[in-house]
Amino acid sequence: MARYTGPRLRIVRRLGDLPGLTRKNARRQYPPGQHGQNRRKRSEYAIRLEEKQKLRYNYGVSEKQLVRYIKKARRVTGSTGLVLLQLLEMRLDNTVFRMGMAPTIPAARQLVNHGHITVNGKVLDIASYQARQGDVVAVRNRDKSQDLVKNNLLNPGLANLPSHLEFDKGTLTGKVNGIVEREWIALSINELLVIEYYSRKA
Repeated sequence: MARYTGPRLRIVRRLGDLPGLTRKNARRQYPPGQHGQNRRKRSEYAIRLEEKQKLRYNYGVSEKQLVRYIKKARRVTGSTGLVLLQLLEMRLDNTVFRMGMAPTIPAARQLVNHGHITVNGKVLDIASYQARQGDVVAVRNRDKSQDLVKNNLLNPGLANLPSHLEFDKGTLTGKVNGIVEREWIALSINELLVIEYYSRKA
């Protein structure tokens, strides 16, 4: 399935708060659709599926990409669920979003794809690039790029900068100081249910 480009509040109403997808809040708190208000009890499968969909929509990855991240996380020692979240959090588009350069992850992805962001002094337009410790993420030195980000910094997506990142608003330059810790992940999710979902499918 291709990347979702439909109404975002519909997804928020169905899955709950997704800080990376949109900053808007739904007026109605029940799921969309004809039977949204009188929903039956959900099965275990439905609960696991919802957690998986939260990850997909929040980080803007396709099903194929998510499966690839799951396989990669399984090869790493430690908690597979935590490693999966760290892999998604350390994507370049999410790193740009968490530094406050864009209000949402889709907006951050657009900044990266359009060549407004540099990593270690070179323009990098691959949103899925895994940011590593020591990487210097900055805005490209041209007026259009600088103005775009300065505009976005007036209304950042999330107020708090995670402990593994630093960002200088004066020079529009940030640095990755390590791997994100679990308590700094903004999305409210049970990652173990996502791992269970895929282990039962396999």
